[in-house]
Amino acid sequence: MNEKVRCLIIGSGPAGFTAAIYAARANLSPVLYEGIQPGGQLTTTTDVENFPGYPEGTTGVDLMEDLKKQATRFGADIRTGNVTSVDFISYPRKVMIDAEKTVETDSVIIATGASAKYLGLPDETKYAGMGVSACATCDGFFYRKKRVAVVGGGDTACEEAMYLAGLAEKVYLIVRKPYLRASKIMQDRAMQNPKIEVLFECNTVGLFGENGVEGAHIVKHMGEANEERFDINIDGFFLAIGHTPNTDIFKDQVNLDSVGYIITEPGTPKTCVDGVFAAGDVADARYRQAITAAGTGCQAALEAERYLSEKGL
Repeated sequence: MNEKVRCLIIGSGPAGFTAAIYAARANLSPVLYEGIQPGGQLTTTTDVENFPGYPEGTTGVDLMEDLKKQATRFGADIRTGNVTSVDFISYPRKVMIDAEKTVETDSVIIATGASAKYLGLPDETKYAGMGVSACATCDGFFYRKKRVAVVGGGDTACEEAMYLAGLAEKVYLIVRKPYLRASKIMQDRAMQNPKIEVLFECNTVGLFGENGVEGAHIVKHMGEANEERFDINIDGFFLAIGHTPNTDIFKDQVNLDSVGYIITEPGTPKTCVDGVFAAGDVADARYRQAITAAGTGCQAALEAERYLSEKGL
């Protein structure tokens, strides 16, 4: 079964829903497919206090539900379904839904986001939203004057540790290798901060706590003769080992960087394909915030409207 639409939005996080709001108000009759995680990563968090317009804070689920309702109010067609393949070479662009339905579209906004990498511990799932986080900027505020740990040894991990050191009482930086991979300046900043203790050659093998994270089980020199096991007392456990952009289906369709993020024209959401735009974390390896994702969703919808108008579509 085939269908033709003017504007198709792939993904339902802050970028996707904001794009839907703007596209609907521009009479583009947008169709949005929510994907395998309706509402995006934000639905896996609890309290959100840094999104403008919510002075008392809100939950990730409620925030995304509000955005969805707003998009629907203006006429956006929000659908359940997962995009399984795309064809951006031909025109109109073609998108396959759940490997069975083809949608032809004059314009596409990709807002599939990026997924944080985790260690794969069962406890990460157990304590999700109860002390485990992949975003210090998002959740660090909740750990003021508390003890936290950051996992990772690159620039992002050092940056997260530095940010948390400005809030927390103590920050452990848990590093698998005997050295930091971060740039020299970030290494120096982390190592010289009195609140940060770097645990080299250490692996986290578990977390513990009654109603949330209260500590982590650590193994130093894992698998070696001098292996050492100990626990650290923490209230928060932050992953900073990278993100994976959700772009597998877009390979060979749009330009991606070495990590897999969609490359856009500087300062715009335009991809290398006419009428195909990228918004949110799928094209943003730097900020990864709900508000910045929403902003690029707005930009993508505005560009889609201009594109369709100029083409007379």
